[in-house]
Amino acid sequence: MSAIPNCPKCSSEYTYEDGVMFVCPECAHEWNAQSEAENNDDVKVIKDSNGNILQDGDTVSVIKDLKVKGSSSVIKIGTKVKGIRLVDGDHDIDCKIDGFGAMKLKSEFVKKI
Repeated sequence: MSAIPNCPKCSSEYTYEDGVMFVCPECAHEWNAQSEAENNDDVKVIKDSNGNILQDGDTVSVIKDLKVKGSSSVIKIGTKVKGIRLVDGDHDIDCKIDGFGAMKLKSEFVKKI
């Protein structure tokens, strides 16, 4: 008989098996033990518009004019951004742009230099 694992979300020991899924009655989290093990090994890779892998500290260039939300300014195509930081979220690049200050950009609108 196989041991049923604790809930990966809340660490509850009251999990139970429902078909191929495990269920936690305390937080209602459902997971497949096989896919959960595979997901733990995955590391999120952030790529630019050309498919190059980005890393902290890279220099990138903007590939299209970007409107700045809450302002009438525009970040022009070809603007260089030095020393990027990768973060989790919708806008996955945190950076400082000369003349604009701190910004968050989406990786799909930049290319690695």
